[in-house]
Amino acid sequence: MSGWRFILSARWFGYFLLVAVFGFACYLLGNWQFARLQEARDTINTIRENYDQSPVPLASLVTDLKHFDSSLEWRPVELTGSYLSSDQLLVRTRPLNDDVGFEVLVPLRLKNGQVFIIDRGWIPSGQTTDLPDFVPAPPIGEVTVVARLKPSEPQIPGRSAPKGQLASIELPKVAELISAPTFTAVYGQLVSETPPVSPMPQALPEPEQSEGAHLSYAIQWIAFAVLAIIGLVWAIRQEHRIRNSEDPRIIAMEKRRQARKASRGPTDSEIEDSLIEQAQDHASSINSA
Repeated sequence: MSGWRFILSARWFGYFLLVAVFGFACYLLGNWQFARLQEARDTINTIRENYDQSPVPLASLVTDLKHFDSSLEWRPVELTGSYLSSDQLLVRTRPLNDDVGFEVLVPLRLKNGQVFIIDRGWIPSGQTTDLPDFVPAPPIGEVTVVARLKPSEPQIPGRSAPKGQLASIELPKVAELISAPTFTAVYGQLVSETPPVSPMPQALPEPEQSEGAHLSYAIQWIAFAVLAIIGLVWAIRQEHRIRNSEDPRIIAMEKRRQARKASRGPTDSEIEDSLIEQAQDHASSINSA
């Protein structure tokens, strides 16, 4: 054990502590990526289960104005009412196919007097990025709408919007502008309207079903932790050899290592290095001549 006492020094204690902290950080980051991966898989499962279901009446799935079951996201529902065109809002800086524009929100007053927000789709920015050139009008009078359920979006800190626009689909803020009971936890992405009108905002695309790179990132963090431990072990062994270079056991181990290396013959990289050195020596001799 005397040959290994150096690992009890303050210097090596610092190395151990550094590797332990680094390994723990890698563990936390790896777990975080695994959690993100599970969230992505849950989202994909929800899309696959709900997106292509047949529409059902809104009241059969959502009855509470202020609460929404996230497992119902993307379920198609059918609603009948009339659009409140005067309360139409634009959600700014919304991307689509590498362009930035607006999503058009129009409140739909249902027959029972409640208001449900419909996202009718996307329109491009106009000659100035702050306003579109044209906003397609919704149908007048009674309309039957099929829409997919989406939860309210959070507030974006530090982001503001001019009158008639929103920074995000923050439904409680929308409800403050409407003098009627309004659903504040869920809205609908438009699928169809009856009777149809033209022109229409561009339909929003089907959500992406990708797990992302979370699994590879998680494996990378685990690999970093393992490499740090391997590096620490290697450094300990190297210092042990140096400190105990006169130990007969170390000398015998080094002789065996050299013998194995000699029996294998030179590696391809060693042959390449030798050839490069010979070429450099030859060039140097020519230049000196």
